[in-house]
Amino acid sequence: MFPKIKSLFNDFLTTLKDIYYLNYLIKCIIGASICYTLYKFFPNHQLVWSVISVLLVLAPDHKDSARLATDRIKANIIGASIGLLAFMAHQPNLFTFCCAIIATIFFCTFIKLGNPSRSALAALTIVFIHEKENRTWIAAAERMSCVFIGCFVALIITIIFNKIETIIKNKKTPGTI
Repeated sequence: MFPKIKSLFNDFLTTLKDIYYLNYLIKCIIGASICYTLYKFFPNHQLVWSVISVLLVLAPDHKDSARLATDRIKANIIGASIGLLAFMAHQPNLFTFCCAIIATIFFCTFIKLGNPSRSALAALTIVFIHEKENRTWIAAAERMSCVFIGCFVALIITIIFNKIETIIKNKKTPGTI
């Protein structure tokens, strides 16, 4: 058992030295900070959901991070939209929620979103599940817009970091401008 723990610890230390891991940490801190600041500046809105959304969308992998973020954004939009439609179609209950889960998974499968469908299910839950004092479709629509705000922040952060990585990579390659 001890050699396994030692191996895990060594892998962890190796990961800490990886520049892409550091980038992921920084992206998460920036995204969470932006959305949390919005949440604090606009306390009458449900912007806490944007914090969750931004962290769901940001990708730890440096390879294809823009594609992964885009896929997760698509998934969040699908889940939030289905959540709002289900909320508006019928009084929220377990049966409607289960139908919305099935619809979300089917739609994500249809457009080949695979793993990002988990983000879709989280967004669906954010929009569909309600507090006793917020049982209106307007509250569900607001939660959906907060999910979209988190997605937008994550997309901007991903684009900026990809541009920075491209600039750095081009500077390291001799003979490029």
